[in-house]
Amino acid sequence: QVQLVESGGGLVQAGGSLRLSCAASGRTFSSYVMGWFRQAPGKEREFVGRITYSGGNTRYADSVKGRFTISRDNAKNTVYLQMNSLKPEDTAVYYCAAKIRLGGEYNYWGQGTQVTVSS
Repeated sequence: QVQLVESGGGLVQAGGSLRLSCAASGRTFSSYVMGWFRQAPGKEREFVGRITYSGGNTRYADSVKGRFTISRDNAKNTVYLQMNSLKPEDTAVYYCAAKIRLGGEYNYWGQGTQVTVSS
């Protein structure tokens, strides 16, 4: 089992930046692929990006590529989502998630943190 707690959300103006954190507890953090997802009001949850076990490989949704960066610190059991050049359409609840296998489903989810981007 792993427990995930996101933090760092808030209100920011368009063009601004935020950094989200996701702290993990439980089994060895480096055993998990970590992902970020988001869900806007009235929309389906969508994939934002993910990072592999040691941080050597990342992948992003086209909508955030070049603006968002995922990183992890396995010594601190934390994964980060640096969000730059924020747009109003980035407004959503952001969730971190964990999975054991790169090709598998995400098994563990955090409670989410709200990000609101004003125009």
